[in-house]
Amino acid sequence: MILKKIELRNFRNYEKLTARFYKGINIIYGDNAQGKTNLLESIYVLGLTKSHRPINDKDLIEKGKEVAKIEGIVNGGLLDKKLEITIDNHNKYFKIDDTSMKKVSDYISNINIILFYPDDLSLLKGEPKIRRKFLNMELSQLYNSYYIVMMDYNKLLKIRNDYLKKMSLGHSIDQNYFDIVTSYLIDKAIIIYQMRYKYIEKVNKYCGQIYQDIMGLSDFHIEYLPNMEIGDIKDSNLKEKLQKQYDEKFEYDKKLSLTTLGPHKDDIAFYLGEKNLKIYGSQGQQRIAALSLKLSEIPIFKMYKDTTPILLLDDVFSELSDDKKNNLMKYISKDIQTIITTTELNNLDPKLIKKSKLFKIENGKLMKVKEVKENE
Repeated sequence: MILKKIELRNFRNYEKLTARFYKGINIIYGDNAQGKTNLLESIYVLGLTKSHRPINDKDLIEKGKEVAKIEGIVNGGLLDKKLEITIDNHNKYFKIDDTSMKKVSDYISNINIILFYPDDLSLLKGEPKIRRKFLNMELSQLYNSYYIVMMDYNKLLKIRNDYLKKMSLGHSIDQNYFDIVTSYLIDKAIIIYQMRYKYIEKVNKYCGQIYQDIMGLSDFHIEYLPNMEIGDIKDSNLKEKLQKQYDEKFEYDKKLSLTTLGPHKDDIAFYLGEKNLKIYGSQGQQRIAALSLKLSEIPIFKMYKDTTPILLLDDVFSELSDDKKNNLMKYISKDIQTIITTTELNNLDPKLIKKSKLFKIENGKLMKVKEVKENE
């Protein structure tokens, strides 16, 4: 997967920008607050339709403007594909090759992106909803069907919560319809649980070795923490088992006017041996844990989507010691399109710089500094 070109209009601090990227390693350098992270954010939005940051879509529009637009040319095989997202104060609009997409599910996953940025420490230190968002975004990239199931689940969850609220207020409801909604909700929950279990299983095939290569410590792994008692995910009686748990929580849910069980309450945990890194890990251990999780997705995309993702590294090297920078280098190759931001080129290995296309950014203006020949 290669992002050949991106064009921005009224996005963040960019009134107008066009950037053409090399198929290998691209380095964007410049002082803080010049637009480096905003540029990576635009690539992420182009692929996943929303920012990696906890903001409203309208915050992506340049101040004083009413509409922002992102256009990109990507190539995942033989043919180029044009992707376009338009954002106004009320909605977002998507196009593929100038054809409007009515649903996000028809658009998402056309670019596979892995982003690592300094705030990724929140994956370990933050609230569970941050980790759930990560799971949902990454699985939606891998499987378009996951996004559709998750949307269906959220619609059913809202209906069930609305009914619970009516019951808590003493209003009469159609009990049969409520039971049907709960049954359908469980069906969707089982699919989500199955896909999340498989995803964590795939990640654990790679993240331990990556962590050891970079950090020099063994037995790193990730544990999936479902909100319900699952047991064997392949159990033929799983639906009945989950239904019983919903029944047992019914009065409690009615009192709260909320569904307190289900994948919308799941979590994941990061372990080094038996040590929970959220509680006992150093900041360095936590940072490499998040990075290892992200890098483990590279072979997963290769295996299950027959493509390499685009790797975005936002000011990663400035936080690493020299030995860890060198250890990370084995995962950055010309076989994977990589876009790196940094404040100082001195943070980077001269060998990496030599084989990279260089850009300097200043006040939202991107200037090419060094080109790379395609055969280099």
